[in-house]
Amino acid sequence: MSGRPKIKDIAERAGVSVATVSRALSDSGLVTAETSQRIRALARELNYRPNVSARNLRTRKSMSVLLVVRDVGNPFYLDILKGVEATAREAGYSVLMGNAENDPDRETEYFNMLRDGHADGMILMTGKLPPAEHDAGVDLSQLPVVVALEMIESSGLPHVQVDNIAAAKAAVEHLISLGHRRIAHIAGPLPEVMAVHRRDGYRAAMREAGLAVPDGYEVRGDYLLETGQLCCGQLFALSEPPTALFAANDEMAYGAIHELRRLGRDVPGDVSVVGFDDLYLSKAFYPPLTTVTQPRADIGRTAMSLLLRMLSGEEVGLSPPIVLPTALSIRASTASPRQ
Repeated sequence: MSGRPKIKDIAERAGVSVATVSRALSDSGLVTAETSQRIRALARELNYRPNVSARNLRTRKSMSVLLVVRDVGNPFYLDILKGVEATAREAGYSVLMGNAENDPDRETEYFNMLRDGHADGMILMTGKLPPAEHDAGVDLSQLPVVVALEMIESSGLPHVQVDNIAAAKAAVEHLISLGHRRIAHIAGPLPEVMAVHRRDGYRAAMREAGLAVPDGYEVRGDYLLETGQLCCGQLFALSEPPTALFAANDEMAYGAIHELRRLGRDVPGDVSVVGFDDLYLSKAFYPPLTTVTQPRADIGRTAMSLLLRMLSGEEVGLSPPIVLPTALSIRASTASPRQ
């Protein structure tokens, strides 16, 4: 045999028809397990690879999906990508990662890729849809799009998310249980839904404990380390600064701790800090960061599984959001306040 092996080469070696080989390699369920196993072993032996271009022409599918994120440089998305890619690969799909960088034009380009058939579906993690003037009258809720983690209310799209209000509330309750009463919040980019929910969890914990939120104790960031530093500086310029901080993500918590060190404040001796996300750096950071752990790989796997259901023709848009659990990982950045 010379050149690239074909399905007919496997069929000849296995003594079966080309159709049987095709069914076995596509997991159609119409071939016995014994025959399917033998065909797959021969495919591996011959180093057979399917002709994706020909398959795409037949099926009119690209066999690829888009994972569109805020910023591809943020390590938060890596575990989600792993989960998406593992589930996609099992179904024969490849994953293209799109970097929106909070640019409406870029976001529109990715939706145009989906409309034009360059991708079969999309997992959207930017927290927003393209502006109305860019949607060309298309009902976006009819596109095969799953919204993961960052919610888009009233979009009509299926969601995979966590309970941000409950998770944030648990983080602040931890600080309250340690004896903190002056607790400030570095919020995400309000009024985006995820940032609002994390702020609402902070407020709920304070309210239920009978604690006031003084003027200036809520500051708005954008999930970047630099704004954590800036927001922390604002908080510690107050006449009565907080003894604890709850940041809406880990990057801003890192920035806040850097600023506290610059100001000569010890963490957690003078100030306790809690983050949200549990990036892999949070264990290695000094001090190791107390933070809300999100099941990032599970979010990716679940979102891709939901997208595959949509691509198979199942109606899932009106289903309730899939809510995955979080946990508070308590480490060395929190302690009781100094007396």
